[in-house]
Amino acid sequence: MNEHWGPLAGLIGEWEGTGGLDSAFSHSRGEVLQTPYLEKVEMKPFGPVDNGSQSLYGLDYHTAMWRDDEDSPFHTEVGYWLWDAAAGEVLRCFVVPRGITVLAGALTTAEATSFTMSATLGDPKYGICENAYLGQRASSLSYEVTITVNPNDTWSYSECTMLAMAEFGEPFAHTDSNTLHRIA
Repeated sequence: MNEHWGPLAGLIGEWEGTGGLDSAFSHSRGEVLQTPYLEKVEMKPFGPVDNGSQSLYGLDYHTAMWRDDEDSPFHTEVGYWLWDAAAGEVLRCFVVPRGITVLAGALTTAEATSFTMSATLGDPKYGICENAYLGQRASSLSYEVTITVNPNDTWSYSECTMLAMAEFGEPFAHTDSNTLHRIA
């Protein structure tokens, strides 16, 4: 069954990671912090979804991240990861409840165990949309994530969102990374 999901097949399941690292500007402290976090991710397979002659297989996903001392997650996402075998295209489309929607993508192969997807503000193909407040104060200029499916039933990601922030004269790199292990 998993052959339909190409490079996404290794991501199917429930995952947990305790070694996440978030590098972001803290408005309450007025400085950039390196914050450890734990994360839980669910990836449920579905498909095919047909768009005319296009056939997609996907993962319905939800992720949440907590700092050690917090009861509520500081970050959540919901969305889909999609694989178009005929085009060799992998996609990640997600919404962050701060008013941001991202459609990142790349060309890769079904056998790939590592791939990098990207999106740019205003790009009609792989783009970022955001609310007016963020557009004025912390605009997401670009997003890039590298996914690596490891042979030991784990997967890792490293992502960077370049932000135009009022606090910085140059674009600021907000980064996150983690390695997740299968729990179900």
